[in-house]
Amino acid sequence: MARYKILVVDDDQNIVDLVRLYLERDGYQVLVAYDGLEALRLARQRRPDLIVLDLLLPEVDGLDVCRILQTESKVPIIMLTAKTTEEDKLIGLELGADDYVTKPFSPRELVARVRAVLRRVDQEAPQGPTEMHFADLVIDRRSHEVRVRDEVVNLTPTEFQLLEVLAEEPGRAFTRLELLDRVFGYDFVGFERTVDVHVKNLRKKIEPDPKQPTYIQTVYGVGYKFSED
Repeated sequence: MARYKILVVDDDQNIVDLVRLYLERDGYQVLVAYDGLEALRLARQRRPDLIVLDLLLPEVDGLDVCRILQTESKVPIIMLTAKTTEEDKLIGLELGADDYVTKPFSPRELVARVRAVLRRVDQEAPQGPTEMHFADLVIDRRSHEVRVRDEVVNLTPTEFQLLEVLAEEPGRAFTRLELLDRVFGYDFVGFERTVDVHVKNLRKKIEPDPKQPTYIQTVYGVGYKFSED
């Protein structure tokens, strides 16, 4: 297994030390930062494969760090949040984070989330055609790249896999639970609105009019389907 580089960002040294212990025990190389400015510096200079990012940080808060990095790279982000309401948990996802973990958390669960997200980044070569073409949309499965009207669209690993799963079976209606299973894996302990947030983000990036989507259509009472028409 490649030795992935993980950046852990939290202003609580006890949490950083605990997460680093479990990640290193699992074979990962760990970088650490205790504020948002240091997180941005390390992300730009050391180019980690994944970032575990606390929401509440000094200097630059975690939401701003997430927002900035999403414009600069495709690095996957797992947010750490002490907030407990459903809306608070979804804020990070709406900014492009791939997953979130609520404090207090199990270090083993966090490591499992890290593994799951990295699996989405480092999938084996796809079976079947390496490119899928739909009108102005091209999904290049080999390079994990999506182009809309010949312009590359920056998707997170989760967004890419969600689009790929839907586009592999145009016209099929997927329930939210099916998409959670197919995209996040059975070890993801989440809720169905997680899918809604990722679909919303995906529509903003690939649809000519996200409010009247062409590709990713809502199947009321069921979930979502991909339309190739």
